[in-house]
Amino acid sequence: MSELDKTPPTVGPQGGISTRSDVASRERAAFGLPGLPLFLGWLALAALNVWLFVAGQLALGGVLLIVNLLLSMGFFIVQPNQAILITLFGRYVGTERRNGLYWTNPLTIRKRVSLRIRNFNSERLKVNDQMGNPIEIAAVIVWRVVDTARAIFDVEDYTQFVAIQSETALRHLASQYPYDDYTEGTMSLRGNADEVSETLGRELAVRLQHAGVEVLEARLSHLAYAPEIAGAMLQRQQASAIIAARQQIVQGAVGMVEMALRELEGQQIVQLDEERKAQMVSNLLVVLTSERGTQPIVNAGSLY
Repeated sequence: MSELDKTPPTVGPQGGISTRSDVASRERAAFGLPGLPLFLGWLALAALNVWLFVAGQLALGGVLLIVNLLLSMGFFIVQPNQAILITLFGRYVGTERRNGLYWTNPLTIRKRVSLRIRNFNSERLKVNDQMGNPIEIAAVIVWRVVDTARAIFDVEDYTQFVAIQSETALRHLASQYPYDDYTEGTMSLRGNADEVSETLGRELAVRLQHAGVEVLEARLSHLAYAPEIAGAMLQRQQASAIIAARQQIVQGAVGMVEMALRELEGQQIVQLDEERKAQMVSNLLVVLTSERGTQPIVNAGSLY
């Protein structure tokens, strides 16, 4: 029988459903007898039943026929990666996970629950990121049922529960991060895919544990700006890339100029005053930071 929690559910810190106690239902092993010996015994009773009818013992044969029919209703087969959830008069008896032929009380109701790994591919959701920019996002969730009692008794439809909670967690995730990293050191949906996937997996694990579901993997399958702002954001990305490249070029050029002046002074190749050093620095920076190749002008006369 399931252990019902009398404490009303509350909303958790991440928007998921939580209860003060751990669960409302717990899975436990069912009482199932090995089916093969009982099946052989049932065949023997069936043969005896036929003999009674042939011998004219109709009353006794009729009673034995009813017994045989009841016994036959207690057999069930458990396939690999399947579980049989058993209830008796509305009470949870247990779950049989062992593979093979088994027999249980014929008056029980048995429900098959698949334990196979499943994929949920969410629809492309249009949401706002942390900066308020509209984006399109989708995810692939890999999950499986680990507690059949929770999956059947604690939620109406555990597959639909997984779908709704996955989309809810995905919307919540998108609002926590910006699409791109415009300031150094900030986590973003595009730049920190592994960290974002781990965050999504942890949030889904909290949300789906109430349905007896284990999340094996959660990963973004689609991420893009919404069509109405895609062009403007592309220009912004290109501008950011150009600025970053220019910064790197300038830093490298300054280092090369510093090295050139240090080498000239160290080896005493030529003595330059401050004015000539400034002119040399200006010329080298123009050459090193120019987008196109520069045309040098050779001074064949005096340096001054």
